[in-house]
Amino acid sequence: MGSDLEAGRGGRSGAGAGEPAGADSHEVIEVRGARENNLRGVDADIPKRRLTVFTGVSGSGKSSLVFGTVAAESQRLINETYSAFVQSFLPNRRRPDVDALRNLSAAIVVGQEPMGANSRSTVGTATDALTMLRIVFSRLGTPYAGTSSAFSFNSAEGMCPECQGLGRTATLDPDALVDPTRSLNEGAITVPGFGVGSWYWQVFVRSGYADPDRKLADYTPGQWQDFLHRPATKIKGSGFTHTYEGLLVKVRRLYLGKDREALKPHLREFVDRAVTFAACPACGGARLNAAALASRIAGRNIAECAALQITDLAAFVRTLDAPSVAPLVAGLTGTLDALIEIGLGYLSLDRESATLSGGEAQRVRMVRHLGSSLTDLTYVFDEPTAGLHPHDIRRMNDLLLRLRDKGNTVLVVEHKPETIALADHVVDLGPGAGPAGGRICYTGDVAGLRASGTLTGRHLGHRARLRETVRTPKGHLAITGATRHNLKNVAVDLPLGVLTAVTGVAGSGKSSLIHGSLPGREGVIVADQSAIRGSRRSNPATYTGLLGPIRTAFARANGVKASLFSANSEGACPTCKGLGLVYTDLAMMAGVSSVCEQCEGRRYTREVLAHTLRGKNISEVLAMAVDEAREFFPTGRARAVLDRLHDVGLGYLGLGQPLNTLSGGERQRLKLAVHMAEKSAVYLLDEPTSGLHLADVDKLLALLDRLVDDGNTVIVIEHHQAVMAHADWIVDLGPGAGHDGGRIVFTGTPRELVETGDTLTARHLREYLGPDPYAP
Repeated sequence: MGSDLEAGRGGRSGAGAGEPAGADSHEVIEVRGARENNLRGVDADIPKRRLTVFTGVSGSGKSSLVFGTVAAESQRLINETYSAFVQSFLPNRRRPDVDALRNLSAAIVVGQEPMGANSRSTVGTATDALTMLRIVFSRLGTPYAGTSSAFSFNSAEGMCPECQGLGRTATLDPDALVDPTRSLNEGAITVPGFGVGSWYWQVFVRSGYADPDRKLADYTPGQWQDFLHRPATKIKGSGFTHTYEGLLVKVRRLYLGKDREALKPHLREFVDRAVTFAACPACGGARLNAAALASRIAGRNIAECAALQITDLAAFVRTLDAPSVAPLVAGLTGTLDALIEIGLGYLSLDRESATLSGGEAQRVRMVRHLGSSLTDLTYVFDEPTAGLHPHDIRRMNDLLLRLRDKGNTVLVVEHKPETIALADHVVDLGPGAGPAGGRICYTGDVAGLRASGTLTGRHLGHRARLRETVRTPKGHLAITGATRHNLKNVAVDLPLGVLTAVTGVAGSGKSSLIHGSLPGREGVIVADQSAIRGSRRSNPATYTGLLGPIRTAFARANGVKASLFSANSEGACPTCKGLGLVYTDLAMMAGVSSVCEQCEGRRYTREVLAHTLRGKNISEVLAMAVDEAREFFPTGRARAVLDRLHDVGLGYLGLGQPLNTLSGGERQRLKLAVHMAEKSAVYLLDEPTSGLHLADVDKLLALLDRLVDDGNTVIVIEHHQAVMAHADWIVDLGPGAGHDGGRIVFTGTPRELVETGDTLTARHLREYLGPDPYAP
């Protein structure tokens, strides 16, 4: 497959030592003149059927080259092979901004985005392991319950009739839906989308079943019954034909029939407030009907098997030796072993996909590809080691090599030196981020990178050192009797006034201990990687409060109202409502966005854009990166916010970049920047090094030191050895994952861990530090 978008060849950008010299032109992916985002006419030759790692600081252009150019064009060309009818249902992918791309193969992107919000999707359904297990039960289960669909909670034949296969029931609280002291005309219905003047409100008002002027508290029992519980009823009036449903009936249909995670943020908040979920009384949360649950193999039904930790399920499956299922058992065992090998043996097949972290979701997707019969594909990975303990990174590296050795091209965006060291070929972008990046600084092998003098090359062998003297605690934060998930009645004292690293392999219980015990306590601030609630309109400027002083500065400079400079009010482009994009809803398919033709993506009206501040309009200011904006706003409130964003390593981030495009690490650092303006506190951070370049890790450590020196306590869940070495105190959980973890296996200083510890963390930290852990 090839794309030749010849539009005038640009000059080569940073062709470095070590490019595949003299190689057959068909043995490399040729990129010429790539200009996506901040790329500056980049040329690159990427060897096929090799492992290539792309390095560089955050914002240097790695993702723009790998995902936004190579993978995007491959997927666009595949879509063009479909019929016109099929293409009409697919998102319209534009050509990347590149002069030429040649010798592409089909690209499979294995990213860290969530696996979807559908609660019917589980680890078992996502890997096909549950499908194989269902067939095994259909053949060996006694009493016989039916074909494999009889064991599926997603089919009418197998699902529990009470909960429709969801495993839980929902109860609506009427008091959370209405304000009985008001009438309908006064806004008595408090459900989102049912406000005065809305279509739903009009249906109630014009139905004849509800008096719009009477306070709800004064309704008769019959009126309450019609208002809340009346089933769907066709009503015809003068020029108004509609179907009337009682409020509880309508809300249940509109919102409870959908998965919570698929709802918009304000609707999720409503559901959380108005709905109580409980395990289904009929199936006990097992999702299946009585016949499926009655069928057993060796004393276990399929729901009990799906609830087992995968390591235990693999052992159980190996005991099944009936010849009729031998091929199935072999396939199922292979899938389960792959999940264990990739470090996910602590999960269970019934774990909902939406609850997986980005790193876990990425590894689950990998399992499907490892068993694929397809070869000569291009696999594209985004930081596959995210969330992995050094012990698990080795497993991940082995899997990347296996994919390569099957004859595939493997492209990896990564910061971890352990994975960079594996590369057959390295492409290092930079030298900086945003406008200061977008160029190739080096291409070649790893040895050449070490000697190249680039920022990545200089830091590849860099190691943080142990502290000569650790800080003295100012007290302790006690956790007692912690039993969440796999924790085994854990008790631990976390020191105050110091930097504590909480360590252990993935699934050992770190997050269960910290996030399950400390949030909600006085003075505790959580800055994690979870999604920031908000709409497409939310961006770093709105989230941090930076937009306020910016709008004020524009208003004063032009003698107009500050509200004009909000893309959410009167200054917004009327066509796109201030989004800069027009979204088309494709119903069952993913929506498609296109740049608004009226404002050309600038979000504001022409009148607003005519107002300038030191030669820049509001759209141009919001297009600035943080570091560029720091120069534009040298003093005042805006500069204070920008300085905090710079301090947390987000200097490359665009002020107007939508929050839903940020990575988990970027979201966490953005939250930290906001909380840094608050008074002394206990900060809980979850893998703050995620997405950070080797050089930026040192900056993060300096920031954590500053927080502690200012009188705060910092507790960090972290796998990066540099943070472990730099900490004052370490709490290590394990010894393994799942039911093999959940215990405190070490507490003490990093020095004590290195000198006397015998845990997996201790071994890897010793290896990281080398023979002289204090050497500069």
